[in-house]
Amino acid sequence: MTPYAAGTNVSVERSKAELERLLRKYGADSFVSGWDAKTVAIGFVMGGRQVKIRIPVPSKDDDEVRKTPSGKYLRTERGVAEAWQGALRQRWRALNLVVKAKLEAVAAGVAEFETEFLGHLVLPGGRTVAEVVVPRLDELEGRMALPAAGGDQMWTVEDVR
Repeated sequence: MTPYAAGTNVSVERSKAELERLLRKYGADSFVSGWDAKTVAIGFVMGGRQVKIRIPVPSKDDDEVRKTPSGKYLRTERGVAEAWQGALRQRWRALNLVVKAKLEAVAAGVAEFETEFLGHLVLPGGRTVAEVVVPRLDELEGRMALPAAGGDQMWTVEDVR
């Protein structure tokens, strides 16, 4: 399956600007974006909640960038640079789509802000909920107890399988 926005010509800068406008429209109090060799990231504050979303990006040494789509041939240096830029553009477009969908769901009353952004909410100390919980999921499997609908009964993850 082809990733969303594969082959887009929309620049990273335009995607960032669109994302900033989108967050302003929905009432964000602040916005920041950044990157390093392996990640692009955004952060914003909305309704008193701090959100941090990180998206991995390929390096210029990854097969996604070095090889042609068939995987049979290696790209030239220029081809690698173009493929890498394309991968960055694609990731930023996908990030816009995800954030917009979450904010639209909240605005339409389909979901609550905290539910939509739960994994990306920043906890005291700077780590996100996902950074704390995901590494422990296997350990917690079957031990999580949640209230059953409409009552004081508890059910575990096993009960919903």
